[in-house]
Formats: sequence, structure tokens, C-alpha cells
Amino acid sequence: MRKLIIATTVALMLISCQSAKEVAYMQQIEEVPATAWLEAPRVPDQIVMPGDLIDITIMATDRTSVQPFNRRVVDILPTGTSLTAEELNYYLVDNNGYIDMPVIGRIKVQGMTKSELEEYVRNQIYPQYIHEVPSVTVRFENFRISVLGDVNKPGSYIIPNERVNLLEALAMAGDLNITGRRDNVLLVRINADGSRTTARFNLNDKDLILSPYFYLQQNDVIYVEPNESKAASSVVVPPTASLAISITGAAISAASLIMTILTFSKQ
Repeated sequence: MRKLIIATTVALMLISCQSAKEVAYMQQIEEVPATAWLEAPRVPDQIVMPGDLIDITIMATDRTSVQPFNRRVVDILPTGTSLTAEELNYYLVDNNGYIDMPVIGRIKVQGMTKSELEEYVRNQIYPQYIHEVPSVTVRFENFRISVLGDVNKPGSYIIPNERVNLLEALAMAGDLNITGRRDNVLLVRINADGSRTTARFNLNDKDLILSPYFYLQQNDVIYVEPNESKAASSVVVPPTASLAISITGAAISAASLIMTILTFSKQ
């Protein structure tokens, strides 16, 4: 009996150690060489795609000269609408990848990075319309990512600074549940041309932050699948199958009772 208790205790300790090893993120990260850090991917310049809501603000020392190029509140809101902001410069990129700007007109922005769009708008204005190089700033107003699956707070999250990596996204979602698989996290990305890219991560891997997909882009979706034990426990038994199981159980119980009575009657 004592040997059985000892064996059981050792087995439980081994299982506990194995579980802890599977939970820890980026194990042995200190083993990553310094040269690898230098080659790690940087925060990408976000790419404009259909459905994006972008803010284009154009500034110059002479504000009057750039005013015609900035979209004003009165141009997009009904008369009488009261707002505290002086200007709203939001543009919704249509399904064909275009926006309509004052003076400049209809331009295709799909596939441009923020820097490229800023440079394009700047070149359209100077020196054709004004005599001063303007400051052009492009921002995404609906930069969001989604985290689904076996996490504490699944949902979509707005990223104000347009910069987020995989670990930060999981942190926003309250981290993985203990039953979430850390070795097979899925990323689904919609590219500017409408194509889709998928990638998988092992959160236990020390090379995680070296992945080219470590930094996320707008509209990325992260999915965490449950481990086998949770998936098995969530199986829903159809009503007909449940009824069949109940009938079978009742029949077995009845047969067992009859056999017991016959056994006692023979004694």
C-alpha cells in the first residue's frame, strides 16, 4: 500500500511539472543569441485597405492655405449638429480602395503604407497649390484586432497607437485559460489585396518574438484552441442519443436486478 501511495505521488508530481512546462511562455529565451535580436522584425508601417477609416490632417504655418484640403465638420454632418471638435478629417476607404479628398479628388489608397500616403498627399499639394511644404499626418481610426477562442475575455480591441504585438493582444484578452493550447495559436490576416494569410505560433518557443508575424496588423484575428480534455468535455450529446443511453442504462439495471433476484431465489 505504501509503495502504491509513493508511486501515485511521484506520478502526480511528474504531471504537475509537465503541465507547468507547457504553460510557461518563451522558455529559455536567454539562449537567443544577440545577433538574432538585431535581425528581429520591427513594427511594420501599416498598410491601407478597403474598410479602413483613416484621418488625414494637413497642417502648415499658414493655416488658411491648407484649409481647403482638410475635411471640415460642416461638410459631413447635418446642419445644426453640435460638436466640440473643430475638424474631422476621416475618410472611409471604399471597397475599390478609393477615397475622395477636397481639391485633390478621388485617389486610390489601397496598398499604400501610411508613409507612402502622407508623401503622396504632400506631393499633390506642394508646390501646385501652396508655397510651403505641408505637414501631412495619416492615422487609422478603426485599427482593431480580434482575439477568439480559449481566452478569458474574447472580443475585438481598438488599438489607439496602431502598434500591438501578439503577446499584448493576448494580454488585452485576459491571457489564455489554463486549458488553452499554447503550442498552436492561429493568426488569420487579410491582406490589402484581399488575400488571406495564416500563421501559427508556439508560445512556449523562445524564438516567438523573432517571427515576422509577431507584430500584428489591423483586422488580424487570433484564435486559441482548447486542449483535448476541454474539447472532449464540451461535446454535446444529441437528445436522441441521450434517450438511447438512458433506455440502455435502465435495461441494464433491470437485467441486473432480475439476475440478483434469481440468484437469491436459488439459494
